[in-house]
Amino acid sequence: MNFIFFMPDELRAESVGCYGHLSVETPNIDTLARQGVRFDQCHVQNTVCTPSRCSMMTGWYPHVSGHRTLWHLLRPHEPNLLRYLKQAGYEIRWYGKNDLLAAESFADSVTEARTLGKGNFRAPVHTPDQAGFFSFLYQPYDRPIEEHGDYANVMAGIEYIKSKPRQPFLLYLPLTFPHPPYGAPEPWHSQINPDVLPDLRPANLPNKPDYFTHIRKSRRLDELEEGVFRQINAIYLGMTGFIDYLLGMLLNALSDSGLEDETAVFFFSDHGDYAGDYGLVEKWPNGMEDVLTRVPLVARIPGGASRHTVEEPIELQDLFATVMELAGIEAQHTHFSTSLVKQLHGAAGDPLRAVYAEGGYARHEPHCFEGIPSRDPFARSNTHIYYPKGKVQQDFPDSVGRAIMLRTATAKLVYRPTGVSELYDLQTDPEELKNLYNNPGYKALQHNLEHRMLHWMAQTSDVVPFQTDPRGFA
Repeated sequence: MNFIFFMPDELRAESVGCYGHLSVETPNIDTLARQGVRFDQCHVQNTVCTPSRCSMMTGWYPHVSGHRTLWHLLRPHEPNLLRYLKQAGYEIRWYGKNDLLAAESFADSVTEARTLGKGNFRAPVHTPDQAGFFSFLYQPYDRPIEEHGDYANVMAGIEYIKSKPRQPFLLYLPLTFPHPPYGAPEPWHSQINPDVLPDLRPANLPNKPDYFTHIRKSRRLDELEEGVFRQINAIYLGMTGFIDYLLGMLLNALSDSGLEDETAVFFFSDHGDYAGDYGLVEKWPNGMEDVLTRVPLVARIPGGASRHTVEEPIELQDLFATVMELAGIEAQHTHFSTSLVKQLHGAAGDPLRAVYAEGGYARHEPHCFEGIPSRDPFARSNTHIYYPKGKVQQDFPDSVGRAIMLRTATAKLVYRPTGVSELYDLQTDPEELKNLYNNPGYKALQHNLEHRMLHWMAQTSDVVPFQTDPRGFA
């Protein structure tokens, strides 16, 4: 079986048509869902690009090997799915961004890796002196579409499929959209009318972690009108539509190639985006809202089920065990990934399952924080779009302190040792507007989830290598 991983960056599930959004246009994702299986409650293990991808490719939670930052990628001594496949005879073609492997890990994990195109964005709508400058609101992309990075990388993937590639293969397409800045080629940039969108989640909610306030103040988002956030959300949906267009071209090429019946297609993302909800933009390393943790996962495999939806919670890192089983490869390391092969053939999931995410940095690990001038170019210019993010982390380190999320089908607990913890009854409050942590009426639920979180941490706190060492002298 061949594999295609089509992976947009920062795409939240609720902003896709087949996940219930009534305004966005995603006909190709929706068609793929009808042809295969849609996982309704897929949650990532970290809400930042690199650590989420490390979990996805290893089946390890971020705490197992310290993968909680943008700068700690998978190294040669660590396992990864691509290496398992390559060693089993797969050709691994990679077109797009990295955020996964350290430079020295490519040789034994990837056949070819390239990043094509001349960029994905144009320029900010606002000038540095205006309140909207740090909102990530950008002008439409107006260069030739062939120069757009995501377009160019998908076209490289299409050419590979057309080339009658040696089988088996894995084609990995880690794209950039709809990661901000918020700006897309036309007609997608202006495709969605902001006035017809559902109401956004409100800003200035009580009993929320302090990063809500710090993000809004540092980016001057608290000075913007509601209409700006609706425009941001509309453009984010347009960027999602552009991703859908690229997926459609790829699927058509796969159909024309004659490889469709022996190729599994997985469509998923690494984490979500605020996209104007809560009066916020982009993401935050210890933010655990569903708009950040819940991502689309749609899969079509040869001989698999069609028009099947798995309602029960799963984790994005389940992709590791699933692909390993489909490829007939046995893992040579301890992992915490659960195979979804039965679900891909029509079975339901586990209604009692809890999923976990974690993120943030402790004060005793200052090398993890963003905004270090000697390392991060954006920290050296107060007009860089990411300058406020680094400055908040340096000035208010507890705002990005460690966090652990446990989520079931009906409730969510977020524990923060140095900040505001959160508890939500998702049956009555699916948008996470009312924090119930330490609410006497929910004492039993909170105690149950905290006990379950402690049990999970104790069971997954480390892994022991399969290989053993002689205890005698050499």
